Amino acid sequence: MWGNIADLVGFLAGGMTVAAFRCRHILALRCWAIAANLLFIAYGLLLGLVPILILHGLLLPLNLFRLRGCLREATHRFR
Repeated sequence: MWGNIADLVGFLAGGMTVAAFRCRHILALRCWAIAANLLFIAYGLLLGLVPILILHGLLLPLNLFRLRGCLREATHRFR
């Protein structure tokens, strides 16, 4: 049963990554990338894939930090 759920989560994570690559706006890219990171972390946990956990565990805070910067920049732009 967990294999089917893990497969679904993995395919969703891959889809989110493709969506991030298709983005023309950096804010949307960061949101899709964060969603992909979270899903890949879930995928890694479900299957015990340590390299996936390490990679997306490192990318998630980076994407959150960059998203925060984008939001601050957008806020300052409209003041």
